[in-house]
Amino acid sequence: MQQLHRVSRALVVGAFVLLSLVSAAADVIRPRVVVVAMFEIGEDTGDMPGEFQYWVEREKLDRVLPFPAGHRNLRLNADGTVLGVVTGMGNSNAAASIMALGLDPRFDLSKSYWLIAGIAGIDPADGSVGSAVWADFTVEGDLGHEIDAREIPADWKTGYVPMRKKKPYQLPMQPAAERVDNAYQFNPDLLRWAYELTKDTELMETPEILKFRSHYTDTPNALKSPSVSIGSNLASSTYWHGKLLNEWANDWVHYYTEGRGNYVTTAMEDTGTMRSLTNLTRAGRADVNRVLLLRTASNHDMQWPGATAAESLDGESIGHYSAFIPSVDAAHRVGSRVVHALVEGWSRYENEIPSAPAP
Repeated sequence: MQQLHRVSRALVVGAFVLLSLVSAAADVIRPRVVVVAMFEIGEDTGDMPGEFQYWVEREKLDRVLPFPAGHRNLRLNADGTVLGVVTGMGNSNAAASIMALGLDPRFDLSKSYWLIAGIAGIDPADGSVGSAVWADFTVEGDLGHEIDAREIPADWKTGYVPMRKKKPYQLPMQPAAERVDNAYQFNPDLLRWAYELTKDTELMETPEILKFRSHYTDTPNALKSPSVSIGSNLASSTYWHGKLLNEWANDWVHYYTEGRGNYVTTAMEDTGTMRSLTNLTRAGRADVNRVLLLRTASNHDMQWPGATAAESLDGESIGHYSAFIPSVDAAHRVGSRVVHALVEGWSRYENEIPSAPAP
């Protein structure tokens, strides 16, 4: 009788533990899409918007979740399908915040899609302010050797030298396994699907954009209306500006993508984010094949004809960029079409990453 009592008690305890585990598993949040912004100017709602505010207000990310290991509180919509995070500016903040989110036990992000959506500078040779650019590559712009330009050999274009090399753009490149931090390629099929879905999105035109782009008389693409395109991104926590550094950016991206990428946008965080997501994928906590990067052009990365780099930079700061409001609007206007498609098509996209038909 006593043995039967012990068995019965063990069964009750076991059942209680099992129910607790089931309950805990049910409480885990499994967002279908994680929207990643890099900065917000003030509050999440109701004031001057940064990269996050339109997502909070327009997607109704009303549930606030404390995030002490990250940069800012998280935001979630009512049914838990869309999660929003702000990483903080720069590659180190981005890497820290995304790693903290990926390891947070409140979430199962193993099948989540990630949309990194923020503003950027754009090469006037490739596009106009207010445009949106889906990234095929993001390239690290901070890892390297540097000699001050006043001391470089006369035949060097730049004093910035690839890591473990002795002169700019020296070949052969390091073996792929040794340069994993320098360039990340986004899933081409998912990228093409996102582009095809959004390429005809109407983007904001303002009198300020029209006036600003009229200065760039020697770059026809900068004179066009804002549009959606595909191009490569350079991620550098140093906020650089000017014609000569624009030439460096083009050469640097060409070098590290082995000619497959064309530099179009410059931002500050994306290789940090991708470094964390790559590591989290190895740990089974994320899937780097489900990541998209959308950068929208708030300003040009260099001066217009007749101006100096210093004069151009003088007028550019957060909240005062030539196309600041159009760029944060474009990030949501274009990116939300992808978010909605993924959420609404979850019965398919949970287990099948979308792709566009072959051209």
